[in-house]
Amino acid sequence: MAWDTEGTKRRILDAAVAEFAALGPGGTTIERIARSAGVNRERVYNYFGGKRELFSHVLRGELSKVAQAVPVVSFASEDIGEYAGRVYDYHRAHPELGRLLRWEGLAFDAEVPDEEQRRKYYGHRTAAIADGQRAGTITGEFDPDHLTFLILSLAGWWSTVPQVARMITGPDTEAEHARRRTSVVAAARRLARADRPH
Repeated sequence: MAWDTEGTKRRILDAAVAEFAALGPGGTTIERIARSAGVNRERVYNYFGGKRELFSHVLRGELSKVAQAVPVVSFASEDIGEYAGRVYDYHRAHPELGRLLRWEGLAFDAEVPDEEQRRKYYGHRTAAIADGQRAGTITGEFDPDHLTFLILSLAGWWSTVPQVARMITGPDTEAEHARRRTSVVAAARRLARADRPH
């Protein structure tokens, strides 16, 4: 019977996402990831290299997923509030992404793996805001890069610190999530509103 290489890689990556999100790159081992995936650790090394390379691969994959799930072209024509709402939805459904980004910030003091490639990823969002500013649909009060960061923070911070969200806004119910999403959408629209002074 032929070895299912792609299936094995997928199991390794799924296990790595769970392990890295829970324990960070410093807290888990290739051995733990291999055991969780049901493979030997040599297979992990053969497919992905060491732990740093695997962590980089995991983050690259998770960022690719969010880029595909929550695309944006231009805020000259797209609603920035609905975009923020979709980002909120994605982080709620996939809290491991925020955890991975927090662990990355703790694990790497200087440049992170794939930093140049990821600058381009974030650059597309910044360009969408700049496009909206040129079209007059987005405020010029904030530089595009700062507004990008503010919108992503507004949408993602709820899932980044769920315990704080719970302490401030109450239990994690469907009604509360709907209330939070409504606030995220409205706040993003207000923050980016073109008639804001600038």
